[in-house]
Amino acid sequence: MDIKTDLLLEIPENPVPPGAVSGMFEASDSRHIRYARFPAQNRPHNGTVILLHGRNECIEKYFETIGDLAGRGFGVATFDWRGQGGSDRMLHDPSKGYVDNFHSYVGDLEQFFEDIVLPDCRGPYYILAHSTGSLVALLASPNLVNRVRRMVLVSPLLALEKKGLPMGSIGFIARALSFLGLGSLYMTGGSRSREPTPFAANVLTTDHRRYTRNIAIYEARPGLALGGPTIAWIDAACRAIATVSDPDFIASIRIPALLVQAGADMVVSNPAIEDYARRMRCGSMLTIDGARHEILQEADIYREQLLAAFDAFIPGEGADIA
Repeated sequence: MDIKTDLLLEIPENPVPPGAVSGMFEASDSRHIRYARFPAQNRPHNGTVILLHGRNECIEKYFETIGDLAGRGFGVATFDWRGQGGSDRMLHDPSKGYVDNFHSYVGDLEQFFEDIVLPDCRGPYYILAHSTGSLVALLASPNLVNRVRRMVLVSPLLALEKKGLPMGSIGFIARALSFLGLGSLYMTGGSRSREPTPFAANVLTTDHRRYTRNIAIYEARPGLALGGPTIAWIDAACRAIATVSDPDFIASIRIPALLVQAGADMVVSNPAIEDYARRMRCGSMLTIDGARHEILQEADIYREQLLAAFDAFIPGEGADIA
């Protein structure tokens, strides 16, 4: 593993949190995955938060959140999913968001624990995940039960917000097209536009400052960004959703989880999140009214509610964990 702090991009409006250590670890199929870890900045030391991003996100986008967690006495360990951010891309065209199976993400998370978290990060361990990261956390949860104490799953991808075809139909079409060898083609969205979506048209956040900051990250290093998802990615996501939605799988989840939905989410389905939380034996749910999909990138009025819920749900070291 290479230890290089210059793997992280710093721009004036988004400084690297203090004490950062970054590098690359090797996945089981020899893909190189970019990671970073950050020390707690306050005492008592409360353990480590494993921060799992959504699709088309990168470590840099979460510097502010990492600072919030470090100030609460948590170390933070995070990495870019294969095929995005600073990790190895899966196709010749680096703009295509591709994975053939979400279990590849699960394998990378397990490798991350073995190579980075367990040797170098202080326990106990918690997960804070967003969207696609929340789906991967659920998929990986049977293997994490003896490692992770609690999970906060923000805007989990359990179905897309209905804008046309139902999820079952989307999955069927993506599976059929993948079977025909078309998995590497874009399903929606196409290549990344040279012009970012205007703030007024975005569906991710109501906070102009954070939105423009995130745009500035990708403008400073365009190679961190992706275009739309491929057919294979959509197929893999639908299969992962079907797996974690099976009643037997839900019954197998033993890690207490808080599911947080954005009241004004236009990306993922809130009814699906509500249904999932009701079916979990050790799950609970919180709605942040008015927030859009990326709550950790939202205006303070929404973001602070999420952080307060995190504080209430994630106890520090020495706390009595149920």
